[in-house]
Amino acid sequence: MITHAHGDHARAGAGTYYTSMEGRDVLARRLAAGSRIVALEFGEAITLGGARVSLHAAGHVRGSAQVRVESAGGEVWVASGDYKRQTDATCSAFEVVPCDVFITEATFAMPIYRWRETWEEVAALARWWGEARAQGKSCVVFSYALGKAQRLLSELWQLGSRPEFAWVRGERVLLHGAVSAMTRVYRDAGVAMLETMTITEAADAAEGEGLAAPVPHRARGKRGETGPCLAIAPPSAAGSTWMRRFGPPSRVETGFASGWMQVRGIRKRRGYDRGFVISDHADWTDLLRTIRDTGARRVLPTHGSTETLANYVRERMGIEASPLGMVDASFGAEE
Repeated sequence: MITHAHGDHARAGAGTYYTSMEGRDVLARRLAAGSRIVALEFGEAITLGGARVSLHAAGHVRGSAQVRVESAGGEVWVASGDYKRQTDATCSAFEVVPCDVFITEATFAMPIYRWRETWEEVAALARWWGEARAQGKSCVVFSYALGKAQRLLSELWQLGSRPEFAWVRGERVLLHGAVSAMTRVYRDAGVAMLETMTITEAADAAEGEGLAAPVPHRARGKRGETGPCLAIAPPSAAGSTWMRRFGPPSRVETGFASGWMQVRGIRKRRGYDRGFVISDHADWTDLLRTIRDTGARRVLPTHGSTETLANYVRERMGIEASPLGMVDASFGAEE
């Protein structure tokens, strides 16, 4: 049962992979060609062994699901996978699934992690982009190739409906190849996002004739460099030769979109110019709200600040709770 297609959850080696219908195409891009994938509609139940199993929307990334397992005796366990409660037009909204035992992620399970409205962070990103462009600089935002990057493109498109940011909808965003592949899957599914192209496509377009502006253009300097633009790339691209396409460091500003940016010290240590607190995980408030909403009598936090969450749930909420350890410590590596 695959909760979603991030590499720390969608592992190779199974004979059959069960996933959501919404996430099938995304998962297929992550697995080897020919893998047997069985896609289920959200809420559709099947029988595995003596248990009744179904998938329910988690709101983390496209196709992300919680796994509900009901025993023959009627006891219900729900494994949340990764989830968030904020609105996100790129995927189905989180569904509260009542249960007896709730296995919840705890990535940001500390009181310091409380998200503000996403559009406010995206507006800050757009202003940064506009200011840098006026100075002849490019902005490169690092984010995860699946989910976060497409959410940024979707949020920027929505932001363009506000008069102050109407100019955004006339822009094309440059994408790293790893981001571009997943973005095509989202676009094919009908998700509204800003127009995009890879740097190679932008360079080819700049040499063509009759292309409508605005198109990211080459600078007047070295051949192959792009002019002022916004680009989205995975964190692995930082410091790579790919970054040279934007010219010397003096002409490039970098940012990172992640819940970890709530802590300024983390941003400074990683060397980003700007940090945008945009997370695809539930914050402290929503973790507690979700636990209450499920009505669970037992809670098992996994990955992250599990002790903090378990202690709070047990001592402040009066619900039985204890951390659930993971065999593989890399679980949760993709925020």
